[in-house]
Amino acid sequence: MSKTLTTNQSVSFKKKLVATAVASAMMGVSGFAFAQEGVMEEVVVTGIKGSLQRSMDIKREAQGVVDAISAEDIGKFPDTNLAESLQRITGVSIDRANGEGARVTVRGFGPDYNLVTLNGRQMPASGIEDTTAAASRSFDFSNIASEGISGVEVYKTGRASVTSGGIGATINVLTSRPFDNPGLKASFGVKGVMDQSTDKGEDITPELSGIYSNTFADDTFGVSLSASYQERESGSKTASTGAGWYSSPGNALYDGDWGQAGAAWGAIPTNANQVNRPTSADEIYSIPQQLKYDFNEVQRTRTNGQLALQYRPVETVTTTLDYTYSKQDFSQQYNDLSAWFGWNNNFTGISTVWTDGPIASPLMYAEENVASDYAMGAGAYSRINENKSLGLNVEWAATDRLTLEFDAHQSEAESRPDGKNGSHNVIGTTAAVRGKSSAFFTDKFPVLQIALSNGETSVNPEDIRISGSSFRNSYTLSEIDQYQLKGTLELDNDFTINLGVASTTVENTGRFANVQRDTWGGVGQAGDFDSSYWHSSGVASEFDLPGSNDPRTVNQTYLFNFEDVRKRAQQLYGADAGSTAPGDCGDWFCPSTDYKNGTDRFTKEESESAYIQFNKSVDIAGRALNTVLGFRYESTEVTSTSAANTFDIVKWVSDNEISLQSSVDREYVSDTGKYSHMLPSLDVSFEVVDDVILRASASETIARPGYNDIQAGASLGGQAGFNGGNGSRGDAGLLPYESTNYDLSAEWYYNDASYLSVGYFKKDVQNFIGTRQIRENFYGLRNPTSGPRYRAAVAALGSGASVSDIRAWIIQQGGPGVDGTNILALPEDDLLEFNVTVKSNEKEASIDGWEFAVQHVFGESGFGAIANYTMVDGDIAYDNLSLDEQFALLGLSDTANLVGFYDKDGLQIRIAYNWRDTFLAGTGHGTGNPNPVYVEDYGQVDINVSYDINDNLTVFAEGINVTDEYTRSHARTKLQLMNMTQLGPRYNIGVRYSF
Repeated sequence: MSKTLTTNQSVSFKKKLVATAVASAMMGVSGFAFAQEGVMEEVVVTGIKGSLQRSMDIKREAQGVVDAISAEDIGKFPDTNLAESLQRITGVSIDRANGEGARVTVRGFGPDYNLVTLNGRQMPASGIEDTTAAASRSFDFSNIASEGISGVEVYKTGRASVTSGGIGATINVLTSRPFDNPGLKASFGVKGVMDQSTDKGEDITPELSGIYSNTFADDTFGVSLSASYQERESGSKTASTGAGWYSSPGNALYDGDWGQAGAAWGAIPTNANQVNRPTSADEIYSIPQQLKYDFNEVQRTRTNGQLALQYRPVETVTTTLDYTYSKQDFSQQYNDLSAWFGWNNNFTGISTVWTDGPIASPLMYAEENVASDYAMGAGAYSRINENKSLGLNVEWAATDRLTLEFDAHQSEAESRPDGKNGSHNVIGTTAAVRGKSSAFFTDKFPVLQIALSNGETSVNPEDIRISGSSFRNSYTLSEIDQYQLKGTLELDNDFTINLGVASTTVENTGRFANVQRDTWGGVGQAGDFDSSYWHSSGVASEFDLPGSNDPRTVNQTYLFNFEDVRKRAQQLYGADAGSTAPGDCGDWFCPSTDYKNGTDRFTKEESESAYIQFNKSVDIAGRALNTVLGFRYESTEVTSTSAANTFDIVKWVSDNEISLQSSVDREYVSDTGKYSHMLPSLDVSFEVVDDVILRASASETIARPGYNDIQAGASLGGQAGFNGGNGSRGDAGLLPYESTNYDLSAEWYYNDASYLSVGYFKKDVQNFIGTRQIRENFYGLRNPTSGPRYRAAVAALGSGASVSDIRAWIIQQGGPGVDGTNILALPEDDLLEFNVTVKSNEKEASIDGWEFAVQHVFGESGFGAIANYTMVDGDIAYDNLSLDEQFALLGLSDTANLVGFYDKDGLQIRIAYNWRDTFLAGTGHGTGNPNPVYVEDYGQVDINVSYDINDNLTVFAEGINVTDEYTRSHARTKLQLMNMTQLGPRYNIGVRYSF
């Protein structure tokens, strides 16, 4: 930058540079680096250096803290989707699903606290959960390929002119428009993907992408069309504790006598078989509910497309009509082997070895039973995620100083099942031959050892029977209609005013239905299925994880084809009644679309907003002090409607499981809420010396609660245990999270593509949603495990009788309420109480942190490096020693990126390392009481190499997760494994032609 500019010249220059930088960021498409025409000078830098320079210019000339990535920068990383591109930005980290980036965390605020816009328009979000209706507002970036995106802007500070809804950041995704880069431009690419994680998929799957852009009639009409098609076949292998952990205070006792002092459900004995068992009330011990090995295969097809039409009938009017489409077809098949621990069923057979307290974890946990279930399951399901957005924009330069803009769009995001088997499912099988089951947690990999009770060394396929099953349908539809009118008034070269109004309607539908059979102990007779249905397989040999080669690991399971077994089971047992209403096929071997009997909720949010923003530049000692002061007002009305549970049947279906069922139609209930906010923002920047910029920002921003939080009525789970059931109650009147934000930063731009920056941020957030649990009975439901029959069984069998013996005694006695292997609740039984989670705005928290970034190009050598590190801290952490329901900040973690690159003489090499430290991902997991889930630190190395054969043809190769890293999560200590997943590297080769 010139060192002798006057104030007016400086301001004017800055405006031009901002326009140039933004236009540059929007020019290309990822992987399609057009030879770009000069705007300010004849010489234009391209390649990696050019893209870094354009992104740096956006950061430099922005008001507030803004980071950006341009098309070329996106394309030179081997990123599978847009989330993986975003993780390269300082302060941005991602959550992964099936080895791909899916959702984004910014400065410690998770996906629900960040707003995604497309060309400045608020985008809807949808998703599917396995066992419940989706409730998140988070945008799933795995639906968006990196190809087809011209740039991304991440606004980390609040701004009056930016749509509200993100307190971590607002992420604006830009698509290509023909007037941004006039003339004929086209590029086409083909890529072959070799995913090493799949055992059954194709060796190579295709990816195709292309863009065509052209302008006509003296650049008064333009067309831009981009499309991509990607197939991927992948797999994963997971060891987990499934249903999680149950934690108890050390003095919790249960030696088989329900009436003893201090008796607690889920506690273990204090006999000689328990080594180093904690006994103090100041200690905690946790036991696993399950140990499970999963083997997954996934097929994913992703289709993206963007069309933009632009027309400029006169010099002062530009009209843009654009349509964006994405679709992801997802299919998964899995088999699993698991051991379910019964805890209280046989105390004489429990043996444990414990670490020292105060949080004791089992080094070994073992149960010995006779003819228990050797459980194997399978599932096969498909889903579709589809996004559509149609927008119209008209920009009119009414005068030399006044510009008006009208923008409207209708967008929707839909996630739905695909196929006859629902969005998720499982069919269980069992062989009643499991004897002693031992779980060892001394290494990172959990070891499951099983001894058969029949004295055999292997499971006979003729002993395998069908057990329970579940067919689930989850559906989400989110729709947004948004209308915006904006204006920019330039009073003089130093002072402009931005103002606008908007009307936004967001409608969200969330549904879930479950069709379930609770015959988990087995149904029919051994031999009902021909042995050809079952395919013997090893277990330990499938894993390549630290500790997975332990010789004690069970090494036999039977894999089976889900659809073949489903059809045969339907023939044999289709007439048998299940525990829920039947599916659409009339029996219990298919899913249901009668969502009224599950979860069926609808939310409508109508918002009106207005903003005004003043942009002023003041000369101080020959330098410009730039100030942006804005005010945004928003008012929102909320209407929530949902179907309320009306259970009227309670069945004791297995030793530790109670099923709730309904024979009557559900009722719909509604709730409303309303709130308004005035959101001020202030950004100040000053170039204290040449190329050194200081910034200060303050703002207030909001993020709205999840859809389950504002759901009308109570939602009760369909399962209960000895200690009752669980449920939750939402409130449409909940207020948004409100954050007061402060930012300070210093940036030194010491070369045309090199800079150094350091920034501090602080966010004081109120209205976090807290929860408390109350005990409540609904509809007069009774508990079949607590009443005269249960007490009579204890009296007859003695206080040391196991739950299994008590249940068998009641069934043997027969009488009212006994239906085969199910025990129905009777009016004389005790009331069944529910732990109901009630939500309210009651929590406050502060988050602060530091961001460090350096980008350096080593002269004309072609070498360069990028490094950034983000430190995040909060004032509310999870207390692992507490068994109470807790509020804690999720997603807080340090993150880092280190990138080295070379770009010269047509050869481009980029090696990138991305790292995220351990973070708290959840607080409500577990059986019977809440437990934390910590995702352990994870780092990944990706590589991209390309070579320009000539000005038009480029060949490239990519490697993703080349060091074959795995993911792992745990509960209160690292020994309390939650999940450990083996993924595998991916390699791509391809060619791209541009003209």
